[in-house]
Amino acid sequence: MNRTIRTMDDVLALMDTLFAPDADRWTAGAASWWDRFYEDRSRPVPFFVAKPDENLVSYLERGLVTPGRALDLGCGPGRNALHLASRGFRVDAVDLSPAAIRWAEERAREAGAEVRFLLGDAFDLVGGELAGPYDLIHDSGCFHHLPPHRRVSYLSLVERVLAPGGHLALTCFAAGAMGCELGDEELYRQDSARLHGGLAYTAESLRWIFSDLTEVELRRMRDEPPESPYFGEPFLWAALLRRGPRP
Repeated sequence: MNRTIRTMDDVLALMDTLFAPDADRWTAGAASWWDRFYEDRSRPVPFFVAKPDENLVSYLERGLVTPGRALDLGCGPGRNALHLASRGFRVDAVDLSPAAIRWAEERAREAGAEVRFLLGDAFDLVGGELAGPYDLIHDSGCFHHLPPHRRVSYLSLVERVLAPGGHLALTCFAAGAMGCELGDEELYRQDSARLHGGLAYTAESLRWIFSDLTEVELRRMRDEPPESPYFGEPFLWAALLRRGPRP
């Protein structure tokens, strides 16, 4: 007889096991899936391109975000981390996949960019290697791969490492365009719990989840043509949120 629950972390870890160990969750059990995903660099995956997100470029060009310390969550091959470094940020970039980190490090060497790449689960690294405070947390496509209970971990991460006055730049699936639209309760009631490739969000749900932050901008990502120097897909939300100063 196992009695393994004592803390909230124990509860979250148990609930992780309800979901298939593939791209449906952003925890250590998903690392092998993502490793296979990144191993074949020739795959026609839109975000394999060495281009920064158009919304991130826009924030910087308009002065909505200014250089400081940045954390790139789920950095993949490092395209946004390298752009932030080129704009004067001190960047920590984390990903579960060794293959993704190797690719990102290769790109950084080729570009002569200084980025600290970290392999592992960001939730486990908080308070250790990811100590903060960060002026910018950038997430291009991680949040929508979290099961609902891991939003608690995500909000805790933001609370712990985002500096007062700092920004969260978030890109995720837009409801009606891409992603699974099952309700949170329905996801857990399935015979085999899955996120079906990632969760879709409405503008209202994002505003509610991140209601402790101030909305700077929330819009659909612009559709960038293949010849553009930037990445952009209109099935994604692009949100910029700011943390208020400490009272």
